[in-house]
Amino acid sequence: MQLSHRARAVAPFYAMEFGKQAAALEAEGHDVVKLSLGEPDSGAPPAVLEALRQVADGRPLPYTAALGLPALRAAIAAFYRTQHDVEIDPARIVVTAGASAALLLATAALVDAGDEVLMADPSYPCNRELVETFGGRVTLVPTTAETRFQLDDDAVRANWTERTTGVMIATPSNPTGTSIRPEDLAAICATARERGAWRIVDEIYLDLSDRDEQGRRPRSVLSIDPDAIVVNSFSKYFGMTGWRLGWCVVPEELVPVTERLAQNYFLCASAPAQAAALACFTPESLAVAEARRAEFAERRAVVLDGLARIGLPVPVPPDGAFYVYFDVTGTGLSSWQFCERALHEAHVALTPGRDFGVHTAESHVRLSYAASMDALHEGLARLGRFVSSLG
Repeated sequence: MQLSHRARAVAPFYAMEFGKQAAALEAEGHDVVKLSLGEPDSGAPPAVLEALRQVADGRPLPYTAALGLPALRAAIAAFYRTQHDVEIDPARIVVTAGASAALLLATAALVDAGDEVLMADPSYPCNRELVETFGGRVTLVPTTAETRFQLDDDAVRANWTERTTGVMIATPSNPTGTSIRPEDLAAICATARERGAWRIVDEIYLDLSDRDEQGRRPRSVLSIDPDAIVVNSFSKYFGMTGWRLGWCVVPEELVPVTERLAQNYFLCASAPAQAAALACFTPESLAVAEARRAEFAERRAVVLDGLARIGLPVPVPPDGAFYVYFDVTGTGLSSWQFCERALHEAHVALTPGRDFGVHTAESHVRLSYAASMDALHEGLARLGRFVSSLG
């Protein structure tokens, strides 16, 4: 069978690969602490689970419109208004089969062969694969702890070429858990807009971010750049990973384009998931999500303290996404060697920096603190013994 060039060229998603190895060890009877995947252990809020039980009562569940249930799109718009003080026409909201499908629609709508797209290094690996699927070329811009492992305007300008057509940003970021400084985000968006380029901003971890000293939520990019394309998800803040439900906010001119693409790529997102997700926006469910956000902050403190005790430095503490990006160069191992040995010798699953780019590929490892507090304590204890055994 002749495979496409695309199929032959696509790189593995190493977080998932290490997850497979962890599952194989578990099948052999080993107890593995899984800190490799960004999957909250909480699940959906109780009201959402009850809503799903109600909708699964035997009633017909036909396709929804490709753009999603009107009631859900209106609820998402209201969420932006009450939580982020941003007014969005529900007509600009596209409900998708997870944030991955939202990214797929956005790149399909915007990327042509030969286009160059700027991304931070490190960054989420699937974004690179999506751009390259549509013939685009990714320019990975090295970042440092000084810029919180995020792009800044100077770096964007320095790496801009006549082929650059867009910028992809995630804030907070996977794998570092860090947010871009608001002034840097505004400057980058202004630079791209002045040059006629698009901006995709992944905000799936935005509502998990720390509040400021006045208790205010972080601002969505839409408050400073109304024409940015925003990607979001029910997976992280609401804990609904396996439901595969997300959304994107697009400029008015992109609505009919994304609708046609959605019709052809996946028809619509899951009808029962959409119906149940309406219960995410009740006061009860929002209170549950906020309580879980506070718990993630407690887990972060435990992880940062534990890694410091072990001697694994974290160059930039996270302030949003439930990831810590720590430096393993002091162990004498590459990130890949560290993760393989930690998995097979200590039975702790982590993700090597190779997943996220080139610049920190061999020096850094991602740990997800989306696992339970008990799992984090046990995983840190095992890592401590493992690092001590390295001498």
